[in-house]
Amino acid sequence: MSTIIAKIDSEQLKKEVASFHVGDSVKIHTRVIEGDKERIQIFAGIIISHKGTGLNEAFTVRKISYGEGVERVFPLHSPKVAKIEVTKSGKVRRARLHYLRSRKGKQAMTVKELVQNDA
Repeated sequence: MSTIIAKIDSEQLKKEVASFHVGDSVKIHTRVIEGDKERIQIFAGIIISHKGTGLNEAFTVRKISYGEGVERVFPLHSPKVAKIEVTKSGKVRRARLHYLRSRKGKQAMTVKELVQNDA
């Protein structure tokens, strides 16, 4: 029975998924359907958590909009997520960045930047 479920799950997984980690600044291109029209809307923020495996994999993105913190959970393999674009890689030592919720202003979106060494 589990082989049937695994086969169905593998059919629904996305083939090409961008590599990103907690602490990265990303732009999430989401498909929004309004009536009979479809458009792409961008949600830009910082990844504060990444959880689950396989089809149940999801990540939380946080941004500051008009002085108010906004968090949104995106399923990784959802057809509503068109593209994930990493704008800046962050260097963090935690798996969850929930401490950013208590910060104000610029510090609420600040994480150390990951420096790539080209040797």
